[in-house]
Amino acid sequence: MKFYESPTTQSMGIKTYAQSCGVQVACRTAAPLKPVRSVHFPNDIVFQDYVKHGELERIGRFIRARRVELDTIYTSGMAAIHEAVLSGNLECVKLLIRYGADVHQRDEEGWTPLHMACSDGFPHIARYLLSLGADPELENDCGEKPADLIEPDNKELLELFGLGAND
Repeated sequence: MKFYESPTTQSMGIKTYAQSCGVQVACRTAAPLKPVRSVHFPNDIVFQDYVKHGELERIGRFIRARRVELDTIYTSGMAAIHEAVLSGNLECVKLLIRYGADVHQRDEEGWTPLHMACSDGFPHIARYLLSLGADPELENDCGEKPADLIEPDNKELLELFGLGAND
């Protein structure tokens, strides 16, 4: 049903005009607001997300509050140190190690952080891990050493491991 608005209703407003004609006008009130539902994620999931995004301040707070264990293997199959290496964030890797993350921590397939740094082409992280004593001879579950995972075109990593173009 279409309502025609006369000059009278336009100047007075429909509600005021209806009331002046003796029509009962009920005000429509907004429905009561439903309570806001919040979602709470487990600490490990939140922490893993902070590591992936390199949120150093929050990572530090979580660790200091003992809300996480650094050797926890997440559903991704990796620990926080592996996630940090895969993000390519050296500062995050340094922070985790400063708080006790193990440079030899293995993921569910036996990969160390050094395996991941080599596989994903992060020479700056590999150099740092090696400076802390990361063992380049450790093999993953497939029998691969970190140097076995270096792409042939990553000259910086090849040089770091003493591998020439002809090796």
